[in-house]
Amino acid sequence: MAVSAAAALLDELMGRNRNVAPTEKAKPINWEDPEFCKFFLVKFCPHDLFVNTRADLGACSKVHDDEAKALFDKSTSYKKAHYEDEFIHFAQGMLSEVERKIAKGKQRLALIGKNDPQSSLTPAQTQRNVEQIALLSDKINNLVSEAEQMGIQGNVEQAQGLMKLCDQLKEERETLRKQNDNSHWSQTAELAAAQEKQMEVCEVCGAFLIVGDAQSRIDDHLMGKQHVGYAKLRAALDEIV
Repeated sequence: MAVSAAAALLDELMGRNRNVAPTEKAKPINWEDPEFCKFFLVKFCPHDLFVNTRADLGACSKVHDDEAKALFDKSTSYKKAHYEDEFIHFAQGMLSEVERKIAKGKQRLALIGKNDPQSSLTPAQTQRNVEQIALLSDKINNLVSEAEQMGIQGNVEQAQGLMKLCDQLKEERETLRKQNDNSHWSQTAELAAAQEKQMEVCEVCGAFLIVGDAQSRIDDHLMGKQHVGYAKLRAALDEIV
């Protein structure tokens, strides 16, 4: 793949006939040759849209040749439709991924925005639960030790009774732990809501935006590679379809 990408770059810089000897006749360009990037011939290559971003697709292994593209545009061959279908399929796949990203972003903001006061404990209640959990842990450890001694002495029924009581205390301890965990999550969500309640998801690229942000930051986002790239994909699909 690296060798192919390097060869394609050299072709773009020096021409496809860079290795042809002076006495040899250059091979005529045929846009149907497999060396040419089909996406570039149809519209543009998506690999060029998101360079050095999180959506970077890496370097394209095919040749991007303007002369071949011009021949493709002039051609009336039925094969052009197959090239367009491949471009549409690839672009739709990328846009489907960003649509899922947009949906997840909206779900996240909606989740953070919810406030369930019943799930939050006061600091005093949380501390009491912590103390109760510590007491239960001590009781459980003592019961386990006592049950082991009963087992060693051959008092199987008493050992089983102690273990049953131990299980009940474990359930009670787990309930208290869940209460504290849920309360912590709720408080964290409330804090996040206070920080992010003025945020929204970009309908084009899925990025989180601050509502009413400075115009310069909004312009930076709108001119960013990911936003421009996904907007270009959507426009190309609309034009072809």
